[in-house]
Amino acid sequence: MTGARPRLSVRTRLTLVYGSLYLVSSAVLVAVTYLLTVHTMDQRLTMAGDDISPAAFTRLRDLASQGDVSALVELKAEANRRVAEQKREVLEQLLQSSLVTMLVLGVLAVAIGYVVAGRMLRPLHAVTATARRLSESNLHERIALDGPQDEIKDLAETFNRMLDRLNRAFDVQRRFVANASHELRTPLTINRTVLEVALASRKSPPETKALADVLLGNTARHERLIDGLLTLARSERDLAARTATPLPDVVHGALGHLDDLADETGVDVEARLAPAVVTGDPVLLERCAVNLLENAVKYNVRDGRVWVRTGVQGGAAFLQVVNTGRPVPSYEVGTIFEPFRRLRPDRATRDRTGSADGTGLGLSIVRAVVEAHGGTIETVPRDGGGLSITVRLPVSERPVPAPAGVP
Repeated sequence: MTGARPRLSVRTRLTLVYGSLYLVSSAVLVAVTYLLTVHTMDQRLTMAGDDISPAAFTRLRDLASQGDVSALVELKAEANRRVAEQKREVLEQLLQSSLVTMLVLGVLAVAIGYVVAGRMLRPLHAVTATARRLSESNLHERIALDGPQDEIKDLAETFNRMLDRLNRAFDVQRRFVANASHELRTPLTINRTVLEVALASRKSPPETKALADVLLGNTARHERLIDGLLTLARSERDLAARTATPLPDVVHGALGHLDDLADETGVDVEARLAPAVVTGDPVLLERCAVNLLENAVKYNVRDGRVWVRTGVQGGAAFLQVVNTGRPVPSYEVGTIFEPFRRLRPDRATRDRTGSADGTGLGLSIVRAVVEAHGGTIETVPRDGGGLSITVRLPVSERPVPAPAGVP
């Protein structure tokens, strides 16, 4: 398996393109200059050879009249050697100077290209930074770029128009969730009241009371389902208000909700809560802990055990819930966080919800709450059966508010 190729930034790629183009054009310029210089020197030396001075002409005539041919040959060879040596020295000096100048200017071109590329890409960095900050709670933010009406500014304006459409869509969604909460809960509340009155009435026959009891159970499950859906919708939105929240207090509150369930199932819950403070919504964090503990108790064995831990490890706060239970295949671990999916107690297979065991939204809400708080979840099958679920959240940098009445 080959390793992944390193990714170069656009700024680095632009710098390499600028530098490569400069070096190639500089090399071509040096080569052309060198060839032109050689051609020019050859022409000048030929013209200089044709234009012989009177003194040189007189010496050559004397040597010719004396019949000294060897001296003429030696004189010509010496002249050619000196001309060739001077030509070679001039060309070497020209080539060395050109190469040094090209390298120095190449380094300067790369450095200047890196700076220029950074300035040209700065508007794109602003677009990227704004996109990373955006969420449902701050879709009102827009990208304000100054400068000419170029391609980058067109991109920013297109992005702003898209944010306008998203903001309107999320407003419609928020209004729909609020209206659905009211419209769905009101008839269920009325039905539950009517059924409770029918059960309490002495005039109702036993058959009616039995039917009312069954319908009351169905109504209660529908109410839990609606509450779970609304909580899930709220959890998947970004948090508008964050406060410093101690995880041990969250777990204590969650344990108070599960005392009856633990007693009914005979499950022993052991808590070791070390100090750990996170920033977030205390209500959602408590619901996250309740769902984790409820899942650990519900999908356990008779007289099983649950261990819950809090603390700080590796610079992050953690909440760990470990439970005994039936063996869970590793390939099923990722599916338990999907909405309306659960592991049935009688066998480790996925199934749609629909029984009294739950709505299938508990761990989905856990995942939504953790992601809204910028955390992670690690789920590992426990040796001997059960699960180990560890939630890691960023440690709070805010001080924990003092209780009311405490100075």
